[in-house]
Amino acid sequence: MPTRRELLAATAAAGAIGMLAGTRSAEANGDGLSPFSVNFPEDQLDDLRRRVAATRWPDKETVADDTQGVQLATIQKLAKHWATDYDWRKMEARLNALPQFITEIDGLDIHFIHVRSKHKNALPLIVTHGWAGSIIEQLKIIEPLTDPTAHGGSEEDAFDVVIPSLPGYGFSGKPTGSGNWNPPRIAHAWATLMQRLGYTKFVAQGGDWGNAVTELMAVQEPAGLLGIHTNMAATVPADIAKALAAGGMPPADLSPDERRAFDQLDDFYKNGLGYAIEMNNRPQTLYGIVDSPVGLAAWMLDHDIRSYRMIARVFDGEPEGLTKDDILDNVTLYWLTNTAISSARLYWDNAHHPSGGFFDPRGIKIPVAVSAFPDEIYQAPQSWAEKAYPKLIHYNRLPKGGHFAAWEQPMLFTAELRTAFRPLRQ
Repeated sequence: MPTRRELLAATAAAGAIGMLAGTRSAEANGDGLSPFSVNFPEDQLDDLRRRVAATRWPDKETVADDTQGVQLATIQKLAKHWATDYDWRKMEARLNALPQFITEIDGLDIHFIHVRSKHKNALPLIVTHGWAGSIIEQLKIIEPLTDPTAHGGSEEDAFDVVIPSLPGYGFSGKPTGSGNWNPPRIAHAWATLMQRLGYTKFVAQGGDWGNAVTELMAVQEPAGLLGIHTNMAATVPADIAKALAAGGMPPADLSPDERRAFDQLDDFYKNGLGYAIEMNNRPQTLYGIVDSPVGLAAWMLDHDIRSYRMIARVFDGEPEGLTKDDILDNVTLYWLTNTAISSARLYWDNAHHPSGGFFDPRGIKIPVAVSAFPDEIYQAPQSWAEKAYPKLIHYNRLPKGGHFAAWEQPMLFTAELRTAFRPLRQ
């Protein structure tokens, strides 16, 4: 049976749609790192376009709004652009212009981008994506972080940037056991990765699953971790979490910011959590999104209502932050790597080997910085952040931006990281 290294070095077999296609330019170096590049066979792209064009459409939703889910008009506009105008090769070229590597950690291949700054004393930073995201979320922040003098910053703002693909996502390996690659283990692996790259001091950033991994790194306090930044903070107090779980009324003494956060969470738990419940409980059942690219796109678009509405506006010709191609770059990566179900299993693994509630404070003792974007699942109030993080070194409420903040608002996001980590530079 071929090893994953052999599969990575070979092109996909004829008709084996979704097989990961990539190449290592050499076997692992002495440091355990193998350079990596991306090149999917043309027949896989042809098959993708054929499947999109052959989509069997349901009837239009029976309401005039988005309360029944992704609207038919939106997904049909996406499909038309995907089948006729979209060019995946542009994304391949962007990825292959960056230093990419594969390294084996605890028996699993981990793919990552690693861009070193030209500036002396750059601060090493590991950034972790979530679902339904990928390394594509962070591509826009690489240049302003690593080359700040060309992007409105100073030499003292420079970072070395490491962006790994979560296990089961993108070009990383797919775990074959149950529960053995949950967020605490990923956090350990990321610390190993930074040590393997030779970094004795570093910082970490994440949102969505990336926040869970990053906060657990902070809990574990690996050698060299100076502090973390989150754009989806876990700050919900126990009494608020209890009221939300019961579907009850908010406490009467909430401030306006706290009441807004409560209302955002209440709506998400009541109306927006369906995808996570299914992936928590029955990820293997999702065969349809492995077989239908349009089904996959709709599943991914319906992550949270404010992100969905922004994406719907993009396909109505009103882009802000994201373009049509941005959105399809991310969906196409999931399709071509056949990671719809392997990525969903992270929810199952976490549910069956829990490491705490997604928004519950984790007792972090090291420095934490919070950027609270208004269209996140909830905009964490400063009062909650101060209680959750005793060493809160930065808090800011941003004027715009949502769940995929680095992707949607890269310059705001970059400015936040520069400011947040400035006190930790040595």
